Amino acid sequence: MIGDSEPGNYESQSMEKRIIKSFEDLECWKAARELGEFVFTKVLPILPKDEKYRLADQMLRAARSITANIAEGYGRFHYLDSSKFLSNARGSLYELLDHLITAEAEKLIPTELLQDGRELVDRAVRLLNGYLRYLKGKASGL
Repeated sequence: MIGDSEPGNYESQSMEKRIIKSFEDLECWKAARELGEFVFTKVLPILPKDEKYRLADQMLRAARSITANIAEGYGRFHYLDSSKFLSNARGSLYELLDHLITAEAEKLIPTELLQDGRELVDRAVRLLNGYLRYLKGKASGL
């Protein structure tokens, strides 16, 4: 279900046991990057040419916004600042899902591609929510 944390990631393993040297080490960033690559390699190439500056551009911008906001949030080093950017990333995840739904509804992509995208969005949201919970716990001294 979208919005739940993914067991075995941020909740069951202590972040202190992981070596996080960069935003690129964050599981939520990796999942968002995988989603972006999916959009770029699987979805955009099959969209009609007349969608290049419409839906395709919006999808690409949303996908890029997700990883960029996770990276910017990571660099803030303060929970409230970080959470604002991570919340923006989550919003872009749902925006991208909406674009995928629209593309499928308008018969621009097959249902199977929407389902694959939905699964990638779901995983990225769960990981992002887990990271937010971790940061909130660290901010409150837990």
